[in-house]
Amino acid sequence: MEGVVNAAHEAVLTLSLEGPSGQTRDIAAVIDTGFTGFLTVTPALALDLGLPFEGTARATLADGSETTFPYYGVAVFWDGQTRYVEADAADTTPLVGMRLLDGHSLFIEVENGGRVVIEPTTTG
Repeated sequence: MEGVVNAAHEAVLTLSLEGPSGQTRDIAAVIDTGFTGFLTVTPALALDLGLPFEGTARATLADGSETTFPYYGVAVFWDGQTRYVEADAADTTPLVGMRLLDGHSLFIEVENGGRVVIEPTTTG
């Protein structure tokens, strides 16, 4: 999988998401190595895709404050397969977290227009 570094020096990946009724949306998501979850989406996108509500969670933000947020089940096309993951709903740019990257290597050319490459790790 490949993405690109934007002018704000964010590593961005385009993901295809699918709701339970088969509706799909492509989103641009920023890779956030400080986010330990799978994925974040906007509440509007969760509603638009009809994602099933799975619960509410609590998180500590980068500024040290705590917040609660709903999370939903979503199908994401990842590494050539459909994966079912939890997506936190937040009024922010969609994020790819470390749980989605688990089992993969991440390479980023940190410059405007630089390549972002995600590949499955190999075991010897």
